[in-house]
Amino acid sequence: MESYNATCKGTDMAIRLVIVDGQPLARFGLAQLLQAESDIDIVGEADTAAGAVELIARTRPDVVSVDVTLPDGNGLTLARELRDRWQELGIVVLTSNGEDDVLFRAMETGVSAFVPKTSALTEIVGSIRHAAVAASSFTATGLADAFTRMRDARARSPLSPREAEVLRLLQDGLSVPAVARTLHMSTSTAKTYVARLYEKLGASSRAQALMNALDRGLIGLRSA
Repeated sequence: MESYNATCKGTDMAIRLVIVDGQPLARFGLAQLLQAESDIDIVGEADTAAGAVELIARTRPDVVSVDVTLPDGNGLTLARELRDRWQELGIVVLTSNGEDDVLFRAMETGVSAFVPKTSALTEIVGSIRHAAVAASSFTATGLADAFTRMRDARARSPLSPREAEVLRLLQDGLSVPAVARTLHMSTSTAKTYVARLYEKLGASSRAQALMNALDRGLIGLRSA
């Protein structure tokens, strides 16, 4: 883990922010929205995961905002790499994908905040300020409701929503790497989901897992 000398923590200096988003219009829009915030200073923008790592190492921001979908990879994978390298870096996942499972995956990576792009400016600014002073403390609007929905879903089915997605893709004949690409996750994460499926379904192979899932009514027969 690399050392990280934050510039604004515990001082009145502006929060140094790097924006990571593959869409030029999204980066421009966020930069324009933040212009009026005197305590936030945008020190760099990146459109790829690879470019983000180099930029952050060079500019040493206090906070980085990361979109989930990037041209050369998954934003959550990048967030995990950033957290592993710089424990004191504030990481805000700012995304158009506000699904519960994405929220929980973001939380698992150790980010500071999860904010849908449709949120009000006050919420986006608040998440950046939170990340600057409490990088290791996770915040997300609607987190309690997401946990409630997760508990309700688990009560109805032994599979999480993401596990159910993986199961359906396996039924479609996709390989594990193809599942990973479809769901915008790493291959190792996809393997973990498949392993969980096998465990919950009492199976040791894809064929057995699908057979057991059919028997339990978790999936239906596909027409030829």
